[in-house]
Amino acid sequence: MHLLDPLTIRGRIVPSRVMFGPIETNLGDRRTFSSRHVAFYERRARGGSGIVVTEIASVHDSDWPYERAPLSTECGSSWGVIAGAIRPTGALVLAGLGHAGGQGTSHWNQRELWAPSPVPEVASREVPKVMETQDIVAVVDGFATAAAVATEAGLDGVEINAGQFSLIRQFISGLTNMRGDEYGQDRLRFAREVIRAVRNKMHPDAILALRLSCDEMAPWAGVTPEMAGPIAAELCGLGVDLLTVVRGSIYTGWATQPDMHVEPGFNLALARSVRVVLRDSGLATPVVAQGSIVDVGQAEWALGDGVADVIEMTRAQLADADLVTKVRRDQSARIRPCLLCNQTCKVRDNRNPIITCVVDPRTGFETVDPEADAFAPIGTAAPGTAVTVIGGGVAGLEAARVLATAGRSVRIVERSERLGGVIRVAAAASGRERLSLVADWLEAECRTLGVEIALNLEASSVVGPTIIATGATHGTLPFSVNEHARILHASEALADPSRVPDGPVAIWDPIGGPIGVAMAETLSAAGRSTTLITPDLLVGEKLALTGDLAPSQNRLHALGVTLHKRALVRNVSATTVTVEDRFGGVTSTIEAVALIACGQRLADTSIDPDERHPQAGDRVAPRTTLEAILEGRRAAAAILGGRI
Repeated sequence: MHLLDPLTIRGRIVPSRVMFGPIETNLGDRRTFSSRHVAFYERRARGGSGIVVTEIASVHDSDWPYERAPLSTECGSSWGVIAGAIRPTGALVLAGLGHAGGQGTSHWNQRELWAPSPVPEVASREVPKVMETQDIVAVVDGFATAAAVATEAGLDGVEINAGQFSLIRQFISGLTNMRGDEYGQDRLRFAREVIRAVRNKMHPDAILALRLSCDEMAPWAGVTPEMAGPIAAELCGLGVDLLTVVRGSIYTGWATQPDMHVEPGFNLALARSVRVVLRDSGLATPVVAQGSIVDVGQAEWALGDGVADVIEMTRAQLADADLVTKVRRDQSARIRPCLLCNQTCKVRDNRNPIITCVVDPRTGFETVDPEADAFAPIGTAAPGTAVTVIGGGVAGLEAARVLATAGRSVRIVERSERLGGVIRVAAAASGRERLSLVADWLEAECRTLGVEIALNLEASSVVGPTIIATGATHGTLPFSVNEHARILHASEALADPSRVPDGPVAIWDPIGGPIGVAMAETLSAAGRSTTLITPDLLVGEKLALTGDLAPSQNRLHALGVTLHKRALVRNVSATTVTVEDRFGGVTSTIEAVALIACGQRLADTSIDPDERHPQAGDRVAPRTTLEAILEGRRAAAAILGGRI
């Protein structure tokens, strides 16, 4: 089997063995799908995805897990629009259907949560209502009705969610089902009732897919890999046409979509084991492998080795919607890489961000951001005056790439010996090596497009059309520094670890993001005695946005990093760091021969201080990778007269 091989499911031809899964987007119009959804899904289908599963819609109004979560009773017409947009591409489209149960929230509908047993939701600690028989019947009917609405609207079928955030999984699991009635004595009963009701309600040709948590990572009471095979076989025997194997439970919120600290393809062995049990049971149900599979080579291996029949590559297709088409055109080397950073594709939080991707800011913004470069032409004549880009970080590289794609002649001037800027320094930190992939890709694209690159050259003036992407300088330090004290900024320590003197080291992290934690992990892994100082109540609290908060605490603990919380740095000497409790005002000293500063950087305004030319990246303000790349695109658009 190969990614480009077709697959037949219930008489329907799937054009490729790549799935785009039911990721949350916040693109909704209240509780239905919007025109932005349509463009978002159509772009992935046009790019070659064989199966597209829409964002999970709640099947009953007792469930409102996040503000823009679709509700099946309001989605009929919008499902129809999505079906109409995707049909010409040849891809199959399935409606994701589910109920979050006790893992939901009462924020939006001011109603009680429904669950099989009164097990508190882990984050909010809210205790759900124990579902009564009439509640169970209502939800089962809700699944069946939703499936009928979706298929009558023109979708090819539905995918029932029994994965991590689902009421069905909560009934299956001993972690959350402690009932004494027939639904507790037979924990698969609810799942069977849902599957049978959905199958009976839909047209016989409609596809019924199932997303099933096959490892709850809680062996004391949860579903284990050994239990998963027989469970999957029993449920698939009821008429399931496609099974997606996932993992996770209420206690491992990060597990289904972890960040770059977890190896790509982490679920492959699990998918293989479930597929073996299905085949041994006489079931030919195609199995979908899920789990940070973002590299084409790994996906091809998994298919060829019989691990699975289909590969879910959702985040990979956020990074490059044309992934499958590029494989068809033998352009795999030009696929935008997924960094597995989760910085902008995990959107279930109170900020209600719209889904996007750090390496492709057009993701989620298809209706408002012009399509610059489905496939960049090579060797295009360069009309007009050449454009100079000062600074070869990701902002400058993206600006140069877009300009070259539009046919302009471009020259990058970079003061250092290598392109990529600060992201290459960040990639030197423990567990963050994938960050360098975006710099590698941008550099390769620029070279392919004929961009002239001048390294080790300091620009001193601006002549002609120019984009300024000169990056940042070190920020100021809000504490006193004694003579002979050793202060290093994070970028300096990562770029040249030999500059960190021998002895205990303190890390000052006023941001609470990945920098301070990564710095602590890097030094501790090298055998250094490390103390991490933060003014916050939690170390690395912003990592909650990427799903890495709990895992990072485990890593720091395992490495023996000393955590100093609620602390303000007041003074640094040659041998100590003095800190003050931010609430009580009590001071204490930490032994340290150096302090690594992980604070914000400030824009380098040494060139074009009056901002007469388009600016991008850290030259504007401290930027994330997303903002740097987005501003590189916008700066290029400004040079092109407002058009990309």
